[in-house]
Amino acid sequence: MKDKKSAKLNLQHKQHQNGHLSPSTFAKLLDLEASWDKDQLGDVLHWIRQIVALICGLLWGAVPLVGGIWLVAFLLISSGIVYGYYAIILKVDEEEFGGHGSLLQEGLFASVTLFLLAWTLVYSLAHF
Repeated sequence: MKDKKSAKLNLQHKQHQNGHLSPSTFAKLLDLEASWDKDQLGDVLHWIRQIVALICGLLWGAVPLVGGIWLVAFLLISSGIVYGYYAIILKVDEEEFGGHGSLLQEGLFASVTLFLLAWTLVYSLAHF
């Protein structure tokens, strides 16, 4: 009975943290000596990319910038920030986490969607 209750609490704890950064993850963001597991680092990279997507989308729409070159610019900026964070600031061994491709792909498709939504919405509301 005790084992079932403990397992249930563990499951609830994991479900609560699923999709959310735990307070201990926030403390590790700039700690160069912290150890990362694949899920934690993936979550952090995902949310960094979402923040960059929202900022760029709002900025691109307000300025107003149009054209595919700005989508490419967003992808380069976003990927550069993510790469800089895990390779230069944290200095993690990318092979432990599936290589550069895996780390750079974290949150990519969701961030493109958020970027396009914010860009289009702000541009449409501000300039028409």
